[in-house]
Amino acid sequence: MVQADRLLLVFVQATEVKVNEVEFNPKFVCRMIPKLEWSALVQAADQLGHREELPGELVADYEKNEDFLKRVHRVLLEVEVIEGCLQCPESGREFPISRGIPNMLLSEDEA
Repeated sequence: MVQADRLLLVFVQATEVKVNEVEFNPKFVCRMIPKLEWSALVQAADQLGHREELPGELVADYEKNEDFLKRVHRVLLEVEVIEGCLQCPESGREFPISRGIPNMLLSEDEA
């Protein structure tokens, strides 16, 4: 069995997306950025229609760029998929999102 370092999922469908205002915390965003797969974040934001000037490449010295951090903050913390579906590009398996919660449980035949 091969275990991947990261699970990469893509949005197949987002039938309800909500934007909630969350207090900006630049330190938190700076700590999260190294943990992100940047291209996947940009792709997800684009698929949801909320890319809004988020650059395709991670900017250098992002810790000092408040405007950039605010854009990342918005995508990470304020845009929420309420109803939709995620899909694993490798297996094709779909994970429904209901009331903002993705169902990542395996069915009996997958266990």
